[in-house]
Amino acid sequence: MASFFLSRIDSNIDGTIDTKLKNVADETVKAKLETVKGKVAIANAKIAYQEYKKIIQGDRWKALSAKGAKVQRLLWASTSTKNPAYSDVMYVDELMGPDTVNTLPPQTIDACADHCHVESRVETNIEAAMQLMTSLKDPEININIDQVMDELLAEGIDKFIKPFTSLINSLEEKVKKLAPVLG
Repeated sequence: MASFFLSRIDSNIDGTIDTKLKNVADETVKAKLETVKGKVAIANAKIAYQEYKKIIQGDRWKALSAKGAKVQRLLWASTSTKNPAYSDVMYVDELMGPDTVNTLPPQTIDACADHCHVESRVETNIEAAMQLMTSLKDPEININIDQVMDELLAEGIDKFIKPFTSLINSLEEKVKKLAPVLG
């Protein structure tokens, strides 16, 4: 699966926008910045889904599929909304669709059971998603999405490395303890 850590994207970008908002007096620029808040992760995911569809509809994939290859699904992770001003199910409602998996923490499951709108929406508002991502390059917004993703990737890898290293160290200790017994 290909994993997208959604709320981490919006939290990062929202933080950048909040910093910019503190230093901007022009109301038009403020409004422009505000239009981006809480929307980049979903826009990015919807565009990624379109790219995914191109891959699985291509001849190369069709040949692999004919030989038994299984489709790689997109996984929407980090789906609990961090900003209380946003819908608590926004990453669920907006990204439902075929060949996707959405990991839900318990509070999001409860919220979704209460008020999710279950229907495929991952392919809605694609043009708006593309426009939003393009707007990041506007000099008044000036958010380098590639840089944001690189930072989040490095942070994400680090978050996986530490527990993995801890697990390996723990297993090595247990092997040392059991070696004399199994000897």
